[in-house]
Amino acid sequence: MQTFAHFVLRRRRWVIGFWLAVLLAGGTAAGRLPDRLSSDFSLPGQEGSETQAELARAYGVSADLGHLPVLTAPAGRTIARADVTAVAERIRAMGGVQVLDYGGTGDPDFLTEGGHSTFLLVYGPQPAGFDDPLADSVDRTVRAAARERGLTAAVTGYNQLSAGSDTGDDKGLGVLGETLVGALGALLVLVFVFASFLALVPLLIAGVSVLATFLVVLGLTTFTDVSFVVQFLIALVGLGVAIDYSLLVVSRWREERARGRSDDEAVVTAVATAGRAVLASGITVAISLVALVVVDVPLIRSMGFGGMVIPVISTLVVLTLLPVLLSVAGPRVDRPRLRGEGHTSRAWSAWARGVVRCRWAAAGVACAVLALAIVPVFGLQIGQSGSDSLARDGVAHDTLAALRTGGVGDGVLTPMPLLVRSGADAAAVATAAGRVDGVRMAVVAPAARGGVTEVVVVPEHETVDNSSVAVVSAVRNATRGLPGYIGVAGRGAVVLDYQRAVFDHFPYVLGLIALVTFVLLVRTFRSLLLPLKAVLLNLVSVAAVFGMVTWFWQDGHGSGALFGIAATGALTFWLPVLIFAFLFGLSMDYEVFILARMREEYDRTGSTAYAVEHGLGRTGRLVTSAALILFFAFAALAAAPGTDIKVLATALGAGILLDATVVRALLVPAMVSLFGKYNWWLPTGVARLLRVEPSPLTPDTVVPARHDAGAHPPAYDSPVAGTGAGAPTGDDRGEIREGSAPVR
Repeated sequence: MQTFAHFVLRRRRWVIGFWLAVLLAGGTAAGRLPDRLSSDFSLPGQEGSETQAELARAYGVSADLGHLPVLTAPAGRTIARADVTAVAERIRAMGGVQVLDYGGTGDPDFLTEGGHSTFLLVYGPQPAGFDDPLADSVDRTVRAAARERGLTAAVTGYNQLSAGSDTGDDKGLGVLGETLVGALGALLVLVFVFASFLALVPLLIAGVSVLATFLVVLGLTTFTDVSFVVQFLIALVGLGVAIDYSLLVVSRWREERARGRSDDEAVVTAVATAGRAVLASGITVAISLVALVVVDVPLIRSMGFGGMVIPVISTLVVLTLLPVLLSVAGPRVDRPRLRGEGHTSRAWSAWARGVVRCRWAAAGVACAVLALAIVPVFGLQIGQSGSDSLARDGVAHDTLAALRTGGVGDGVLTPMPLLVRSGADAAAVATAAGRVDGVRMAVVAPAARGGVTEVVVVPEHETVDNSSVAVVSAVRNATRGLPGYIGVAGRGAVVLDYQRAVFDHFPYVLGLIALVTFVLLVRTFRSLLLPLKAVLLNLVSVAAVFGMVTWFWQDGHGSGALFGIAATGALTFWLPVLIFAFLFGLSMDYEVFILARMREEYDRTGSTAYAVEHGLGRTGRLVTSAALILFFAFAALAAAPGTDIKVLATALGAGILLDATVVRALLVPAMVSLFGKYNWWLPTGVARLLRVEPSPLTPDTVVPARHDAGAHPPAYDSPVAGTGAGAPTGDDRGEIREGSAPVR
């Protein structure tokens, strides 16, 4: 890292010129990227996805119900079949749609109790994005045709409910607006940390990093699909990560200058110490995300590729452009310097001493908090949001409520298209499906197309999560052995297929991430126990976040009060994997920042207690500030429209705060203190295999307590993390000098 820092500083103009060109190109890429992103939720090789493709080829429509018109007769009358037929024909005349109704089938299950109302199942083509181009046309056509027959009409459906209520306008701030809100929150934290114009430097680094990431991801879209979610992650996660990394390096640079080093010497030392931690953190986050590509799902794989670029680019910018800016302009903008880095934080040092003294109690409290947060995770449901959480009022909400009152369950929102080969007995298939418990009706489409016939199976209750999709499996099992069976599609089938394609393979993803992270951290910390503890604590921390998300969103304890959204009933199937990957990597950042500094202090003094106190004293404020910066970024992301994005943002925000407080500020120092000398042990054989210096198991040095955590004396030679034996020794008061015998 020292060699790399000297290399960068010798080429200042080239570095600035390169990133300036990238900045300009990235600005152009940011405007073009949204049009190149994908909203593909397909699952190649899974029954539901393959059936959907066959349905689209034969009938030209999506497997998801697009529109659910409801016709109601005037008071005292019942629905006439001829009136329904007339309305249905007007909808078919629009072209590109498929309609199943009471008029065409004569099936009384299309009617509510008493025959006062009826619903129609209207399928449209698969939308290219999230907006249905036929939504307004179907609504106008249905209303006009109903009026001509003396009926009233309204349209509901899963998509209509997802659009929210008719009384609100949830457009969100947009990517740019959310980024600006996140940047403003970050600036406030940086001003507090640095108390000088130096606070603007991390923001500049973040701007370059975000635009550079947009440029790289735009290039990625040439070779592979990249999910629409990535644009939000680049803008806000990229903003937070780049600022966090810059915060660590800039703080170390100020610390070294406060010890009397020249500007360039301080830059080199900052890169060799804090920069080394940044490199390890960036690689860890990237590994957590790139591991998603082993999941054979286009959506998850694209998030892995796109998300992996974020920490890689941030690390590259922080380790190249930031040292140059600090060398060229750092001292000029580090004014008025109301706060310096010459001393460890007295508050954090005192906190660390208290944790060391009461380590058993601290560990117990932290474990109790995490256990309490983890409990709800055992009720976690995977799928999609239930209809009750999508809208609280409006026409779509009221229309669905009227259907429920009329004895029609909400299963009409999630019918199951079942395909059979033409020539097979579709009626027999429909009869077999209709006998399944939990099925309201099974209707054969009027005409076969493209060599297949569609049977639409309507369940009594909506099938949106793993607690309600048993009926989908039952229908598949009841009809799979019949002649001509192709498959079952629909929302419930998607939930089942995602469970099989994603979560059946998730343990392998988890194992890969944990293994690679462990090996990387063994090299970084030169220890076996510290990396093992870091990986296990990260898993526990992520489990606690999932418990909090389950309690807040799925069970609705707070989502209504804070966001006006009722209990979702489930977590959307793609969210758990993405939340895990990002949280595992981002949480590991703070672990690396804290433990890298503790390792450095231990190498210098040989005292675990000293390492905990001064390591946390130097990094506690930085980690807390970094967590607040990321929290502001995720709070801005929570303003985006769509429940899923809000769930993602709140999960990441809550996870970062939980990790930076309960885990890193309480449990980590307590456990390091409890493990003592075993924290730092790396056997010779393992060290040789990983090409690092071994760390023998030696008795802990007892360093006398200090009354003042002041600056290192001028004679202090700042160690490079990982120098091991022979590193200079000394403490903040200078009582232990370089080369002196340790105090036992």
